[in-house]
Amino acid sequence: MSDTLKIATITLNPAIDRTVSVPNFKIGKVNRVVHEQANAGGKGVNVASNLADYGFAVTVTGFLGTENSHIFEQLFARKQIEDRFVRIEGSTRIGIKIIDEVYEETTDINFPGQTPSDQDVSQLFDVVAALTTECEWFVLSGSIPAGAPENIYQKLIKVIMASGRSVALDTSGRALKLALSAAPTLIKPNLDELRELTGNQIKSEAKVVEAARQLLDQGIETVVVSLGEQGAIYVEANHVVQVIPPKVTVKSTVGAGDAMVSGTVAGKIKGLSLEECARLATAFSISAITQVGSGLPSLAAIEDFKDQVEIKYFN
Repeated sequence: MSDTLKIATITLNPAIDRTVSVPNFKIGKVNRVVHEQANAGGKGVNVASNLADYGFAVTVTGFLGTENSHIFEQLFARKQIEDRFVRIEGSTRIGIKIIDEVYEETTDINFPGQTPSDQDVSQLFDVVAALTTECEWFVLSGSIPAGAPENIYQKLIKVIMASGRSVALDTSGRALKLALSAAPTLIKPNLDELRELTGNQIKSEAKVVEAARQLLDQGIETVVVSLGEQGAIYVEANHVVQVIPPKVTVKSTVGAGDAMVSGTVAGKIKGLSLEECARLATAFSISAITQVGSGLPSLAAIEDFKDQVEIKYFN
């Protein structure tokens, strides 16, 4: 895909995703697991996995516990992803995903992450500063671990963008609000997050576009509003499109949003139009929900999914 362009993902709070398949899962009852697997996860790790599968050179960083880092190291070695994670004391958290394929539902049980020390945070900033000389796009994804500075994303974005690099941000809550003042290149809020950011009720697609344009006024170039089964609305200064995915059998919703970020960044790097970026990102997301586990299927499958995506234009 590219011999020289590199992408870095930053995952402050990675997790080992332990996925268990439980048909007809019922709370308060005895449930039988029919399948289970463990994967190196965390939003930025998922993004890196997808982009590496698509042919990009990817570097990963963030905080990683020393006691169970091997599952991540195996993934990075297998996919030829450069590992620049800052190792911190303790174990990386575990997230349990209960998948019920009968009802097409996923239940998440997320544990808290390890707290990085001030020295760990300082080391991360040194790594990121060094990576700005090598990488043109940075993807900052996921939650902030307990005890880390709540404005850490804001500060990281300022460091990266001061070097003329592009930033995609996918987080929520206070971390997202604070980071907006640093004007990342691209953000991907869902509908609830967009309501929280703008204070708008947002009960129509037109109101989604109106609210997203409020964020563009803060210096952001692209706002991608995730609408779940209804796809997503992509908003830029002079162009707005909605992507509507085909009906598919959902095996897991784990990583669907990360796949959308991956595909959007891949499209931006390839210089695609906004609608083609959106189409590619939706194909990535479809690939995520039709399988259990991270990473992309074949490139041919991605192209097939792209052909099934409907584009709706806004005036």
